[in-house]
Amino acid sequence: MTTEKLDVASVATKANVYFDGKCVSHGITLADGTKKSVGVILPATLTFKTGAAEVMECVAGACEYKLAGSEAWKKSGPGEKFSVPADSSFEIRVAEAYHYVCHFG
Repeated sequence: MTTEKLDVASVATKANVYFDGKCVSHGITLADGTKKSVGVILPATLTFKTGAAEVMECVAGACEYKLAGSEAWKKSGPGEKFSVPADSSFEIRVAEAYHYVCHFG
């Protein structure tokens, strides 16, 4: 099931803008202290580095991703998730706007 709504949250109003505007997100902190980000990646191929472990959840659109150390590209569409280990990286290819929720930790 895709996350459609996050209740009782504090939202950072200043956007995080990466890769010359190809990725834009907003940080969110839930009432229990859980941190997430909600954003969109526009058509591009990008490489992200992680500090904390992440779960990328597709809300709309689709992507292909490749985790560090892997040669295989995998697909992720609406309602699907993929996990990225802490202190790692992943490549992501997007052909149309990819809307996501990033769950940290």
